[in-house]
Amino acid sequence: MATVQEEFLRTFHAAHPAVTVRAMAHGQAADGRSSYEMLRDKVSECGQVLDLGCGDGLLLELLAGRAAGAPSVLAGLDLSAEELALARRRPGVERADLRVGRAQQLPFADGRFDGCVSHMALMLMNEAERVAAELARVLEPGGTLAAVLGAGAAGGEACERFLQLAAPLFRAAPAAQRIPPLGDPRLRTHEGFDAVFRPAGFGPAEWETVRIDLTGPRNGSGGPWARTTTSGRSTPRSRRSCGPASRRSPRRWRCRTGAFRAG
Repeated sequence: MATVQEEFLRTFHAAHPAVTVRAMAHGQAADGRSSYEMLRDKVSECGQVLDLGCGDGLLLELLAGRAAGAPSVLAGLDLSAEELALARRRPGVERADLRVGRAQQLPFADGRFDGCVSHMALMLMNEAERVAAELARVLEPGGTLAAVLGAGAAGGEACERFLQLAAPLFRAAPAAQRIPPLGDPRLRTHEGFDAVFRPAGFGPAEWETVRIDLTGPRNGSGGPWARTTTSGRSTPRSRRSCGPASRRSPRRWRCRTGAFRAG
């Protein structure tokens, strides 16, 4: 059964599809890549990839068009049917297996994927242990989980920044649809993430920091935030989190990346 938080997110994204991409896809790291492109590159060797919380499908499009060739299996899961309707219009995504569903009860077979990506979605999910267990189930041994998270040792400012970007839309919502507490705070820190994912079979994360510039033009084709989290059922690898680079430069971000392996 959907939670209050999930009903809020479903209603919000039905009214404002593609809001995450519009807010973040224009950002770039020093090497010119967006955070969406970084996630794509983290699963460059994976042939069966799930995008968890895929939204309007930008990352799926990037995966379908990657230089190494599209994955033989490409799937996306999201709470919002409206977001998935937009995803189906993207080049290369028309063949993807797109489903409305919950991360706590993934509608996929055991070991179906060797890679999973998630951009700014894990941090909003409740029942974190169930999410970790489900990801361990659908990833084959040695698979990779790569995720951009809106928090980290910077203290969660990236998550706060994300909420600031959406604040005008939240305020415009009817009182019954105002934002409830979202996600598990543990998924916004290195230690908390390990505490949730290691018992599910994932190994310890490795981290790096990436600066993302959000001042560029909003062209909808890139993405701003973090390097990745990888993981797998028995060999996950990396994960990341992002935060603003400084209080004085609210449009520049410092992103942390981590990697971990499941045993």
